[in-house]
Amino acid sequence: MAENVEVPLREFYPEIGDQLRREIAHYKVRLSGLPDNAADKYPSELSGGMKKRAGLARALALDPDLLFLDEPTAGLDPIGAAAFDHLTKELQATLGLTVFLITHDLDTLYEICDRVAVLADKKVIAVGTIPELLATDHPWIQEYFNGPRGRAAQASQKRGRDAADKVDKSPDRGA
Repeated sequence: MAENVEVPLREFYPEIGDQLRREIAHYKVRLSGLPDNAADKYPSELSGGMKKRAGLARALALDPDLLFLDEPTAGLDPIGAAAFDHLTKELQATLGLTVFLITHDLDTLYEICDRVAVLADKKVIAVGTIPELLATDHPWIQEYFNGPRGRAAQASQKRGRDAADKVDKSPDRGA
């Protein structure tokens, strides 16, 4: 897998020596949340979640300011999807990344996105924060965000905020 992460480095920075290129690749593998031993694995030896993280490691190889993710949690179980969302948000904050995300996963939208562009009828029909979109009267947007899956994502987000508030107010945290 590390060889795959090295490809953009080899292409755009041919002057980088083999040793440094390997070190950068291994660093990007670890940065994507994979263990060191994953760097030496073949794609067939990786789980679905590991493949998603390997793709992320390669995308981070050249230290981009902008990261494009297309359905990053598709095919992952809910625990793996939540972990990938958390990693994406952490990388966004730590590396100062702008993340452009295409997804149908409402949990991911609520967890990661500051602003959302809604596509319907083959065009962008609205852009805004989720609360702004919830305030629109467009029937498709209302059904999408307030349908059964949208309500479940809202409830999950609220439970997460409530749990975080409890941790912040616990006596051990000095509140």
